[in-house]
Amino acid sequence: MSTRGLALSAVLAACFVAPAAVARAQERPNILWLSSEDNGPQLGAYGDAYATTPALDRLASRGVRFTRAWAAAPVCAPSRTAIITGLVAQSTGGHNMRSQVPLPSDLPMFPALLRAAGYYASNNVKEDYNHPTPPGTWDDSSRKAHWRGRRPGQPFFAVFNSVTTHESQVRLRPHVAVHDPAQVRVPPFHPDTPEVRQDWAQYYDKLTEMDREVAARLAELEADGLADSTIVVYWGDHGVGLPRGKRWLYPAGLDVPLIVHVPERFRHLAPEGYAAGRALDRLVSLLDLGPSMLSAAGIQPPAWMQGQAFMGRFAAKPRPWLHAGRDRMDERVDASRAISDGRYLYIRNFRPDRRQGEFLAYMFETPTTRVWKAWHDAGRLTPVQDAFWRPKAAEELYDLQADPDAVMNLAADAARAGPALVRCREALRAHLLATRDLGLLTEADMHRRRGARTPYALAQDEQAYPIARILEAADRATRAPADQGDALVRGLADPDPAVRYWSALGLSLAGPTWVARAGDALRRLLDDPEAWPRVSAADALARHGDAEVGRRALDTLATLADYRTAGNHAAMLALDTLVALEARAEPVRTRVLGLAEPPKSLVPQREQEYVGRLLKSLAR
Repeated sequence: MSTRGLALSAVLAACFVAPAAVARAQERPNILWLSSEDNGPQLGAYGDAYATTPALDRLASRGVRFTRAWAAAPVCAPSRTAIITGLVAQSTGGHNMRSQVPLPSDLPMFPALLRAAGYYASNNVKEDYNHPTPPGTWDDSSRKAHWRGRRPGQPFFAVFNSVTTHESQVRLRPHVAVHDPAQVRVPPFHPDTPEVRQDWAQYYDKLTEMDREVAARLAELEADGLADSTIVVYWGDHGVGLPRGKRWLYPAGLDVPLIVHVPERFRHLAPEGYAAGRALDRLVSLLDLGPSMLSAAGIQPPAWMQGQAFMGRFAAKPRPWLHAGRDRMDERVDASRAISDGRYLYIRNFRPDRRQGEFLAYMFETPTTRVWKAWHDAGRLTPVQDAFWRPKAAEELYDLQADPDAVMNLAADAARAGPALVRCREALRAHLLATRDLGLLTEADMHRRRGARTPYALAQDEQAYPIARILEAADRATRAPADQGDALVRGLADPDPAVRYWSALGLSLAGPTWVARAGDALRRLLDDPEAWPRVSAADALARHGDAEVGRRALDTLATLADYRTAGNHAAMLALDTLVALEARAEPVRTRVLGLAEPPKSLVPQREQEYVGRLLKSLAR
């Protein structure tokens, strides 16, 4: 048996697989997943009168809908990575959009556990995981995959994913609107323009088209005589595919629809409080889907899974918090975390120097993005709308009862934030430490530290990844850096390169006075043995140093922008910094634009476009 086979066998031995041991196959439920892309709970079943979604509304009337369901990430690849593993993507190193990192051999994707218990597992068709799919995960993952491929009487877990509501379809023109753009609700963070109304109306049109696909699949289930033996779960992978929705840690990006129907025969496996047509306010993360399906099949979720079953034999107590993360989005670097107790949404931005609306090529294909930015440039936006294009606060706190769109940040108002801010801060810190969040490292640093190991193995190694020290450095650098200047200067000489990286970034945020005070140490950091402290020191000196020092800093970034200097991930970090420097990067722009992109043979397939996109952004 292979090493991977031995590891998987050990995992299966640790799981309690009651159905395979003591029950007949027909006593186990079939499970049908119907998923859609880039859409929040804008459905009739969720009270949206503008939506036309009769099939999903009927499904919800026969089952339950969760009203406080979140994606674990506001973009597809890390969200789906969390779903398929039952682990937050920041624990496995799969948190950057898109990336390709290995999983340990003893952490199978959850469909493999269903298969080992006798299920037929099919996926039609999207995977988009930030880990290579291990052999044995699916019986069939293809455009032809269907429960009809199973053996007679074999229970199935079948997934059908719709791309109809994807961001790319919302902006596809020409399109004749079915939903009247004049009747659409324009959220307060978007400007009210014809382009914005068209995008929103087209989104609702696509929801209707997706709903028809759901109806057709449910009709197949009925025609095959399987409706009374199949648990049906419908979910969206993250929020709406419009700016400040998809990719962002706000309700429009994290709120998702989650509808579960359990036939009478398996009602004992239903979520607590199940009744036809009921709305459940339990906090549920898409991270919980895998453990919940295992539990419904009578399989005890492995102890290493961070998701919590919300149904089935091994249902857990309701979770007190929802968590999500935003990291590199395609070619642009970022690091933000969110937490919610259902009422308050707290966001911690570890890169407050980056605007929410940093140029991202794919996002700027959407008409709403372009017109929103044009109105910003013309000074036509309200303060709420304009915030997207300004540097973001290190902390954000929203009372979702009073402010469901999350546009009134309470974090800087002690009287209004009250104890909620402190409580959320503490809960988020505990979560980052418990999950060994790898997003506190730059991508280049994570790969350098892990060597031949998996990122997950690195995360569990306290000596190689002293997360508490690094989190402290990141907090010190980005929450109130001007009050931490002396500690930040000392951090420039820390033996850990992540602490040096964060310390230099913090001095840049603290402003020109502190950069001047730390000038000698920052200049020494330009020759650091690791690339990422060099990048953050160069960023600080390019922004706040004198002309001579600024030129040296830009030369450092231009050198690192060449993948041959320190590798592809360091080049991406340097290029991202040059793009963010805007006009300050002009002295080296021509030199950098002459650099070659790394050969595809040296870069994971999922990351091959990003250096090229950054070079195009620099040329704008």
